[in-house]
Amino acid sequence: MTMGVVIVTGGTFGLGQSITVELARRGHRVVSFGLAQPQVSSTAKGFDSLLAELEEAGCKADVLEADVSNAGDVQRIVEHTIDKYGTIDGLVNNAAIGPLGTVLTTDEPTFDRIVDVNLKGTYLMSRATLPHMIKAGGGSIVNIGSGAGYGKPNMAIYSASKGAIVALSTAMAYDHFHDHVRVNVAIPGGGGIVSGMSVGRMGGNLDAFKSKPVSGTVAGRPATGRDLANAVAFLLSDDAAAISGTVVDVGCFAHQGGPIPQKQ
Repeated sequence: MTMGVVIVTGGTFGLGQSITVELARRGHRVVSFGLAQPQVSSTAKGFDSLLAELEEAGCKADVLEADVSNAGDVQRIVEHTIDKYGTIDGLVNNAAIGPLGTVLTTDEPTFDRIVDVNLKGTYLMSRATLPHMIKAGGGSIVNIGSGAGYGKPNMAIYSASKGAIVALSTAMAYDHFHDHVRVNVAIPGGGGIVSGMSVGRMGGNLDAFKSKPVSGTVAGRPATGRDLANAVAFLLSDDAAAISGTVVDVGCFAHQGGPIPQKQ
């Protein structure tokens, strides 16, 4: 799509902020939303960082507060977008939380919250935007996955929610093939990508997170938010017009149990 209208969930901090800014920089009209207060397992808070980066980049986006797991909030975001721009061309389902834990150490309220945000939020946003894309003759949905979606230790429920994202995305790709709505997954990987969630898992200590050993990527460095954003921008673009139901791994074999071990 050229100069499309794109909604980004969880787009106000971390990886979502990188996606919001990169899409706005490329000329998309972006409606980005998140929660102002930090969520469990994350350092994400406030919108000042996003607004400052948008200003520095010389671009703009609509920055709103809303809860992706609340159907009323989701409808409000969609109505804002349609009222202001008249259409929705793309959706990036990035909002997620990722508390650590096994099935034995994860309590039921935490289980419910993880599934509500990561899976139900993707469902609610897709359900609310798809009719507008179908009416317009097509569109593109990019769901942000995780290497944990294939199972990782001490991430039982988060892994389950992200595995569900892969399955949901593939099913949606089938269901809306003839509607010309493409649905793909982008997975950040490489072991060292900085996000509110990954830093939050280390108690918010950014220096400790950055100093931990990681294999990085084939580029010889850890992946960045902009690396992920570039892949998202491609999947939203007309260059990906024939691509649906696939996973793009931005990093280091995160879809195959990676990242690979460090060089000895």
